[in-house]
Amino acid sequence: MRPTTRPTTRPTTRQIWVLLLLTLVWGLNWPVLKLGVSGMPAQPETYPPLTFRALCMLLSLPVLGGALVWLKVPLKVPRDQWPELLRLTVPNMLVWHVIIIIAVQSLSSGRAAILGYTTPIFSALLGVAIFGERLSLRQTLGVMAAAIGVGLLLTHEFSNLKGAPWAATAMLFAACLWAYGTHRLRNSKTTVPVLAIVFWMTTLTACALTLLALSFERSQWRVPPAHVWGSILYNAIGVFGFAHAAWFYLARTMPPVASTISVMLIPVLGAFSGAWFLGEALHWQDFAAMGLMVLAIGLVLFKR
Repeated sequence: MRPTTRPTTRPTTRQIWVLLLLTLVWGLNWPVLKLGVSGMPAQPETYPPLTFRALCMLLSLPVLGGALVWLKVPLKVPRDQWPELLRLTVPNMLVWHVIIIIAVQSLSSGRAAILGYTTPIFSALLGVAIFGERLSLRQTLGVMAAAIGVGLLLTHEFSNLKGAPWAATAMLFAACLWAYGTHRLRNSKTTVPVLAIVFWMTTLTACALTLLALSFERSQWRVPPAHVWGSILYNAIGVFGFAHAAWFYLARTMPPVASTISVMLIPVLGAFSGAWFLGEALHWQDFAAMGLMVLAIGLVLFKR
């Protein structure tokens, strides 16, 4: 199996379609996550978050495995490449999923999405500071527009975070580490196919989360109610069965700034779907930020 091709500067039609589906699945998942671990606002019913996430991943493995068999993608990882796979798993999967599933209980789903998707800003800064990349003028303007949009959305959130400043800080840390993981994935020399990387990353993270749930949440284990099962299945099939594979495909075939800013509509969709399904309030910052997000995507993805 030859190595993955180097990232291109212009998105292909296939990349754009994958991007649109990814945005839809991941954007709608934020209120789905909130519903799964916290219930409805009128009827809050918490469910152990680490257990919830572990179930999502464990149930996704047959979906991913079946897809790899159908596509005839080899699962074998050369022995000398396992350390690199572990190094990619920690920032790209493990830390991110542990933090967001715990933090979303203390934040609105829309605001959690916004904080989580500050990734493009960190991606641009890390690319310049650590990986020696240079931003074009259009990319710089795109990052600035995205940063202003996130700042507007965070203005109201931070004024209401008196009870959970740790959650906001943790989400920002996870976003920064995810941005670093995206760069590492893009610059990785591994010859393992992208879908096989996704399968083994998910497997390793599922094992780690299962051990964490066993250690900290065993006394809270119970049969999930219907709405939690719905959220688990959405994540198992849509998020881990499709979205993560789509994301790693984009991360390895597009420049990091493009692949991260290109999904900045996800927090916008998350905020508006949270308002629609969970009754979370929207403010003028949300609408102003949407225009800035669209501008950022246009500056990065499309030709002049």
